[in-house]
Amino acid sequence: MAETSTSSSTACGCRPSAAGRWRRSPTSRCGPATCGSSPTPSPELTSPRLIKSHLPYRFLPSDLHNGDSKVIYMARNPKDLVVSYYQFHRSLRTMSYRGTFQEFCRRFMNDKLGYGSWFEHVQEFWEHRMDSNVLFLKYEDMHRDLVTMVEQLARFLGVSCDKAQLESLIEHCHQLVDQCCNAEALPVGRGRVGLWKDIFTVSMNEKFDLVYKQKMGKCDLTFDFYL
Repeated sequence: MAETSTSSSTACGCRPSAAGRWRRSPTSRCGPATCGSSPTPSPELTSPRLIKSHLPYRFLPSDLHNGDSKVIYMARNPKDLVVSYYQFHRSLRTMSYRGTFQEFCRRFMNDKLGYGSWFEHVQEFWEHRMDSNVLFLKYEDMHRDLVTMVEQLARFLGVSCDKAQLESLIEHCHQLVDQCCNAEALPVGRGRVGLWKDIFTVSMNEKFDLVYKQKMGKCDLTFDFYL
């Protein structure tokens, strides 16, 4: 969700399981997050606030559209995302998904899962990537060069830190990334880049590539599907 009462709010957006699972930063204050409803301002949350959301861009509060608050969007390549999302569905007792991955992937490609179309969701935020209050990030870039991404985040948020603080923060982030990629911590290590190669068949991959081209063909957004 996103806080709208002050310009000192930051909304972090993503698709579900975009980064394995979101974790709280040791340097941030987080408010309660609701993913399926419009956010309601919480006066008890002091500034600055960090609030997580899975809402599409068009459903975000007007303060975010008007540039009064900052938005950080994390996108992940859709092949890894659908595998992680599948494992997430199977792990939750409330969802109790017991279908095959092939069925789940087919629903993903046909926009028949919760939160609607991934293709529309990611393209909406990509279209606003040049907005002064929007920072569009890719999950794979975090794995490739975490230092650069942390520095980019600091500049975007207007946070200054000395070398020792930066090194400590990066080390903490490395530990979180490693945990998300550890198969013992999460099912099949669903934070890994290239996870899809362990479960996609050749025919599934060909079908997915075809659907991806059809739905993303007019968009210049690109992803790394392995590192």
